[in-house]
Amino acid sequence: MSTYTQTREEIHDAVIHGIDFSRTIEDREVLELIDDEIVRAKRAGNLSLDEMKRMRQELFNAIRRLDILQELIEDSSITEIMINGPDNIFIERGGKVCRTDRSFVSKQKLEDVVQQIVSACNRVVNESSPIVDARLANGDRVNVVLPPVALNGPIVTIRRFPEKPIRMEDLLALGSLPEEIAAFLDCVVRAGYNIFISGGTGSGKTTFLNALSEFIPADERVITIEDNAELQIRHIDNLVRLEARNANVEGCRPISIRDLIRSALRMRPDRIIVGEVRGSEAIDMVQAMNTGHDGSLSSGHANSAQDMLARLETMILMGMDLPLPAIRGQLASAIDLVVHLGRLRDRSRKLLEVCQITGLQDGHVMTAPIFRFCETGEKDGKITGRWEKSGHLLSRDKLTLAGVECPWA
Repeated sequence: MSTYTQTREEIHDAVIHGIDFSRTIEDREVLELIDDEIVRAKRAGNLSLDEMKRMRQELFNAIRRLDILQELIEDSSITEIMINGPDNIFIERGGKVCRTDRSFVSKQKLEDVVQQIVSACNRVVNESSPIVDARLANGDRVNVVLPPVALNGPIVTIRRFPEKPIRMEDLLALGSLPEEIAAFLDCVVRAGYNIFISGGTGSGKTTFLNALSEFIPADERVITIEDNAELQIRHIDNLVRLEARNANVEGCRPISIRDLIRSALRMRPDRIIVGEVRGSEAIDMVQAMNTGHDGSLSSGHANSAQDMLARLETMILMGMDLPLPAIRGQLASAIDLVVHLGRLRDRSRKLLEVCQITGLQDGHVMTAPIFRFCETGEKDGKITGRWEKSGHLLSRDKLTLAGVECPWA
């Protein structure tokens, strides 16, 4: 152990022993205790001025914040933080994953940070319930897996979200979609088409869903339902945000996405947005779309628009024992469009396909592409391509009712 590390540990222990935990301690008081101990160490000749500044921040982060994670979380260029036990911390920056030189002083310290994160959003994780989804105060998504499930754990994965939400104009600037498709999506969202966003892990579904919500008229009542609140809809005043809840040690019963959708139907919503459908709540989302809540939005994991429909069939069967023809009939009448996103091999995220659900044929839900991304090659390590129109025209029913003009219908 280096002299710096040993001194930091000694100061850390001294500050902890100096804190009066019988009352609420402000950050200012903690910093004063840290400063006093650092000055003593400086007098003993153990620290330089630069080391004093660095240690002051490290100690404050360790005592009042998230220890070595704090600097990573505050670094806006980092999009993902992956912790595989106390000594293996990886980050994603610019689409590339690399290992950091940081490590926790012990497994216990990492476990303490985990408990600090999950308790802040009223979640519980322990050996009897070793997996939990949570979020940080800034909205970043957190997944935790503890031993004995994680053999080299604790495992913590943090998905970073920008402080300023990415808007549709940002996606246009990044080349994720062209202006033509953005204008088309503006029309269909305003007209109240039910839209499902599909894509693989890391394809940008939540980001795109948030950007798509910009097109919702500001005078509507919107209810968002999520496992962990991540959507940042800022232009709608009549907004209700609901978040699911796990059971906890205090005896609180779990509140599922299904419970929240059923409750939302009694809140007089114009639109319902379900952040992500993963299981049996799919039947409630589809029924909501089929009962007058036009313009509702949701997302789910799938490899293509057609795969998304197949996955929805499976998820509905998880929640209700219905004949497959009845399920497909519900899907065909509930969902108007599927927008499929993808993360390409150059790490770029693009809209790959916009499909319309055209109805049932021979007992199967039929889709027809309206726009599709066609890859043409590579240039300077970046994939090149263009978005092509298929020639299939969008059904005009909802456009006519809403009085919205759309050149692709």
